Amino acid sequence: MRTFTRILTATTAAMALGGTVLATASPASAADRDGICQTGEFCYYFNSNNQGSVSDFTTSVSDYNTTQPTCYDYKGPGAGKGKCIKNAAASVWNRSTKPVRVYFNSGYTGTYQDFAPGAKGNLNASLKNQNASHQFLSSTPPTGCKSDGTDTKLPTTILVYRKSLDRVERVEFKTYIKNVLPNEWVSSWPTESLRAGAMAVKNFGWYWALHSNRKTASGQCFDVYDHTSSQVYKPGSAKAVTSAAVDATWGTRLTRNGKIFRAQYCATTTACGNWVDGDWMSQNGSRDKARAGWNYSRILKYYYTGIVLSS
Repeated sequence: MRTFTRILTATTAAMALGGTVLATASPASAADRDGICQTGEFCYYFNSNNQGSVSDFTTSVSDYNTTQPTCYDYKGPGAGKGKCIKNAAASVWNRSTKPVRVYFNSGYTGTYQDFAPGAKGNLNASLKNQNASHQFLSSTPPTGCKSDGTDTKLPTTILVYRKSLDRVERVEFKTYIKNVLPNEWVSSWPTESLRAGAMAVKNFGWYWALHSNRKTASGQCFDVYDHTSSQVYKPGSAKAVTSAAVDATWGTRLTRNGKIFRAQYCATTTACGNWVDGDWMSQNGSRDKARAGWNYSRILKYYYTGIVLSS
């Protein structure tokens, strides 16, 4: 498509015996970043094979920072203690109950490696000493070519072919949408235009996650290209205003005859040579109609025939 470009509080039990106060500290909790890998935590190790100093977490972190005193550092005894963990981890142990994903880039983007609950192991060659963020996932992500999405359930992830890098990346679906919209709609356009765009971008990706049978020359399956053959995806390009449009419309489903359809769009109604009335939306047109006071639902229904918006 040619597009427009538990916390357990540490307490002290005190008993006054003959004027002497005896203090007994409670065990350290999983919420304490204390350099001990405990139940409920995801832990980085400075060295391979779960050796060296430990840095432990109970939440996702999008950017570790790179200098003291603001960086996340190694706190346990052993090699690496006190060092910042960004781009300095060799192995992990996931002692939480959720899968955890380690990313090459900050902001939960780029190449990643998943660790199931209870898993421990070395970071692969792409991520060893190249770790920039990690994310606790709500469920185990799909593997292989098949999506876990349906016509009524959003996919968890989408397979994106990064053409210039000649590799396929499995990207969290909402992250993908947020890093497409600002490259397809102008972020200064009215809110309702951005919301209409968010719906179209979401539907287009959703459709291909369900229907794609594409493969790279090396045989890897993927759903969408990262360029104008599909939609322009640039990791790290998300903006607050476009992400807000995605969030505002995330729970809305756009269907035709009960199915997710391929919501296509172009700069204008004449910009694409294979324009088909009722299947394409004009990006500029969405801007103009939003300026005229139309809401995103009305804009979508004007361009896409026979559609239903539902939650």
